Amino acid sequence: MVPSDRHHPALPRATHPTHARILTLGTCLVAAVLALVSGRAALAAPSPGQVEAQINQAWNQLEPLIEQYDRVHAQLQANQAKAAALGRQIQPLQSQVDLAMSRVGVMSANLYKTGPAYRMAALITAGTPTSLLDQLTTVNQLARQQTDQVAAVAAQRDRYAAAKKPFDVLVAQLSAQDADLAARKNAIQAQLTTLQTLRQQAYGAGSAGTGALKPVASCPVEYSGDAGSKAAAKACSLIGKPYIWAAAGPTGYDCSGLTLTAWATVGVSLGHFTGWQWNETRPVTRTQLHTGDLVFFFPDHHHMGIYVGGGWMVHAPTTGDFVRMARIDSPYLPIAGYRRPG
Repeated sequence: MVPSDRHHPALPRATHPTHARILTLGTCLVAAVLALVSGRAALAAPSPGQVEAQINQAWNQLEPLIEQYDRVHAQLQANQAKAAALGRQIQPLQSQVDLAMSRVGVMSANLYKTGPAYRMAALITAGTPTSLLDQLTTVNQLARQQTDQVAAVAAQRDRYAAAKKPFDVLVAQLSAQDADLAARKNAIQAQLTTLQTLRQQAYGAGSAGTGALKPVASCPVEYSGDAGSKAAAKACSLIGKPYIWAAAGPTGYDCSGLTLTAWATVGVSLGHFTGWQWNETRPVTRTQLHTGDLVFFFPDHHHMGIYVGGGWMVHAPTTGDFVRMARIDSPYLPIAGYRRPG
């Protein structure tokens, strides 16, 4: 039997006028809340372009510090080599001092054994004034000989102390520099971690960044077989290697580490610091730009790349990125000048 609906409302509950108005208001409220949440989400998740701008700003502050580390670390290594050379020079002198002191020790032991009583007895038993004078002369000669030997040892000690003093000062300086570099490294690593987080927000974890690492078919774009072209070809062969600050291969590179490695293949030595490479090379104009030339960016020259022709360069851009090709003309990289090694 079909139950009677005599005791039920004529309209379903959801379509009752009062209920319908409530439902409409609720729908509007939900929509408003959703719109507010989406707006907040949009504010919390900036666009990749905005994050890229933050990365550029942070990196422009960080990279000069990294380049400064390269310079100080190179100086530290040079000082360590000088300290080692000084130590090798001091060692023979120390051996001479030890030998002289050993001889003085033997002499002192002999004097202790004989003693003044023995020498006095010898004088008393001399017999004649001539013999006494001869023995006194012998004693004086012995005393002078002992004095000369002790003086020679003292002079050797003074030479050793004089040679050792700058060595001790250098060791103290190196220790202070080492502690300073350790603190700098911790600060740099913290900033690198922050930059990597920003990059992951923009492109996703594990991404190599936007665009292809090698967007053109040939690298170098222009190749003439000269030293610059061969250096550029070496840089091209390193495309895809990760950016690692203060590194010059073989597993990774920073900007100046990449360029020094490229030019080292043709026998040109460059320092691991953008400022040094600027000073070690000669200027060229934009119209003279040739494959293998170095392109420097920013007024303090804290970033650089190697020109590969056709308006392209190869560079190690930033933490979390890879050695890649890029146009030399970029709003994020103001060109400071062009230089030619060799």
